[in-house]
Amino acid sequence: MNIKDTLAVVTGGASGLGRAVAERLIAQGGRAALLDLSESGREVGAGMGAPFFPCDVSVEGQVNSAVTAACEALGGLNLLVNCAGVVGVGKLLGREGPMSGEYFERVVRINLVGTFLCDKAAAAIMRDNAPNADGERGVLVHTASVAAYEGQIGQVAYSASKAGIVGLTLPVARELAPFGIRCVTIAPGIFMTPMLASLSKEVQDSLGKQVPFPPRLGKPEEFAALVQSIVEIPTLNGEVIRLDGAIRMQPR
Repeated sequence: MNIKDTLAVVTGGASGLGRAVAERLIAQGGRAALLDLSESGREVGAGMGAPFFPCDVSVEGQVNSAVTAACEALGGLNLLVNCAGVVGVGKLLGREGPMSGEYFERVVRINLVGTFLCDKAAAAIMRDNAPNADGERGVLVHTASVAAYEGQIGQVAYSASKAGIVGLTLPVARELAPFGIRCVTIAPGIFMTPMLASLSKEVQDSLGKQVPFPPRLGKPEEFAALVQSIVEIPTLNGEVIRLDGAIRMQPR
């Protein structure tokens, strides 16, 4: 798929990785709509020329309505980039007692179930697209994490949700292959997100030095560049790509 032909829905598009993806797509001649729980997405979208639709990705009705509205605003849909999610820090047996099942379910609901809900809403639209020369009708991009493989202490819920996204990738790609819809997951390492940006420069530098090379935090623009490559390379399908500078996370 040519990047300039993309009509994209980007969840979590108000900030961080999602915002960087939307900005890159639009800069390359494509179009994007932002879905986010934060109303700041309205101002962000206006600044880049992207329509904004408030949406809690963990609520099926909201997802269906927002994706449909975004498709109508864009005049079509052939790319979904799932960037919405929560960190979900907490221990199985914490200082204040065992983690509640409700908390664990919330993290999984937003990160994993939210990705699934957006996938199916977007795929239901994409399967009716006219295929391009390669027979392609659309692309689904997931955001997992290296925590899916090397979850740290305090990441019980988060790692489980991201591992679920990894496991979702291949069966989705296989199931949607007859429709010409691809599915690829990116597993980022330590990236400069709004949460990390709130930390001191010393803490940021310390985290960056844990990365073998380059010894720094990843840039959202690098994540966006990989999304573009996924869009443009048809044989990238059913794969999870680590974008982590060769880091392997330690227990804590």
